[in-house]
Amino acid sequence: MKSNLSILSFGVISKKPSPHPKVGRFTAASLLAVLLLLEGGMFSSHSLPPALLEKVFQYIDLHQDEFVQTLKEWVAIESDSVQPVPRFRQELFRMMAVAADTLQRLGARVTSVDMGSQQLPDGQSLPIPPVILAELGNDPTKGTVCFYGHLDVQPADQGDGWLTDPYVLTEVDGKLYGRGTTDNKGPVLAWINAVSAFRALEQDLPVNIKFIIEGMEEAGSVALEELVEKEKNRFFSGVDYIVISDNLWISQRKPAITYGTRGNSYFTVEVKCRDQDFHSGTFGGILHEPMADLVALLGSLVDSSGHILVPGIYDEVAPLTEEEINTYKAIHLDLEEYRNSSRVEKFLFDTKEEILMHLWRYPSLSIHGIEGAFDEPGAKTVIPGQVIGKFSIRLVPHMNVSVVEKQVTRHLEDVFSKRNSSNKMVVSMTLGLHPWIANINDTQYLAAKRAIRTVFGTEPDMIRDGSTIPIAKMFQEIVHKSVVLIPLGAVDDGEHSQNEKINRWNYIEGTKLFAAFFLEMAQLH
Repeated sequence: MKSNLSILSFGVISKKPSPHPKVGRFTAASLLAVLLLLEGGMFSSHSLPPALLEKVFQYIDLHQDEFVQTLKEWVAIESDSVQPVPRFRQELFRMMAVAADTLQRLGARVTSVDMGSQQLPDGQSLPIPPVILAELGNDPTKGTVCFYGHLDVQPADQGDGWLTDPYVLTEVDGKLYGRGTTDNKGPVLAWINAVSAFRALEQDLPVNIKFIIEGMEEAGSVALEELVEKEKNRFFSGVDYIVISDNLWISQRKPAITYGTRGNSYFTVEVKCRDQDFHSGTFGGILHEPMADLVALLGSLVDSSGHILVPGIYDEVAPLTEEEINTYKAIHLDLEEYRNSSRVEKFLFDTKEEILMHLWRYPSLSIHGIEGAFDEPGAKTVIPGQVIGKFSIRLVPHMNVSVVEKQVTRHLEDVFSKRNSSNKMVVSMTLGLHPWIANINDTQYLAAKRAIRTVFGTEPDMIRDGSTIPIAKMFQEIVHKSVVLIPLGAVDDGEHSQNEKINRWNYIEGTKLFAAFFLEMAQLH
């Protein structure tokens, strides 16, 4: 950490967390005023109130240990939604109750919506944790920003390779380790912390704020879409903008704004001869073996350069523009660091632009596994009687899920027919999620950029996410409001993995970012 105060090129002061939080602050307000005037056209009519900004940032710095303590308390709740067992469901209900109480103490009007129960494949029924709908402020002259977050987590067990207890927040060298720290309890709390700073300073919130917080995101956001549809003309009727903070930067130190994600079509292809397996000594050489058919089918989908071989699959991919190419050129990505941190010897592409484009704006096909095959240690001479291959295609604008389903099915049927196999083949698409992309010229994207310059002193990377975040597309299609993803976590946070963490710096500066975002939205709305 180089210094406590850094003068930024866009005329605002960013305060880094410091063991001596009062150092250097006596000049901050005056410097802010001077620098804001220097900004000229960009801020001349939209300058943030420097004294208020300084007060809010000071408050956040001085109370950062309290914010970390609250995160510790939230991490201690084992709100695992993936494992369908009563104990974890009880923890989920407890987590949602704690969050509702936290918002009520801030003065929010909170409704915990009963979501009913979830029927599991084994016939078991488990209650779905409530979804929190909360509101702070209803001033018709102000913009209304709705924040989405989730408080459920992926499974975690120290025996699986965690260096610390995943449910005990542990700080090591400024890194806060624990399940849910970056996905998504930390970002949810950062938003709440930003609100609490204005409340504690007895300042009016610059915007009206709404929350929608769920507890089943990691399990597919069970029943959430129905709720959003139901509340479209009620809870969401006055909402102007929607903010999600549920992904990561592409670097360790440079912040980002995410304006697009890929979709996902997940397929299974089943090849069946009979229900029972065969002995290879008795039947090998006289059968069309299901595994051989399946391997041929899977091998027909993608070549060694990553190019998808399904005819027509690229036909609807949005054309590449010069403006988009320049966006990739502006992104900071150290390829050597990225390769080393990924622990791979070589990528398919050699330039930053090619890698980013194939992660974000071109489709990819991945083969995930084979069900029914022998995969245990040892040498079992079996011919599987029935096997199921699993693969998925990450979709990009303007690909259509139903068109992709037809293209893939037709391709596999053609390949299978040429093998003249007596086996039966069935292709199924088990998941179809459309890609999402936003207009980066929307008001809240400009506000987010300005807030990032205020806090971090740099232009953000404008990125897409190669994964799928269905909630963004859902909000955009149902509520018809602008959606922005403002991640807080660094690329190495390890969401879903062992030793998940969020850096204290990201958590605290992220809290400031949201506070500055409120003020920018008020100016620009």
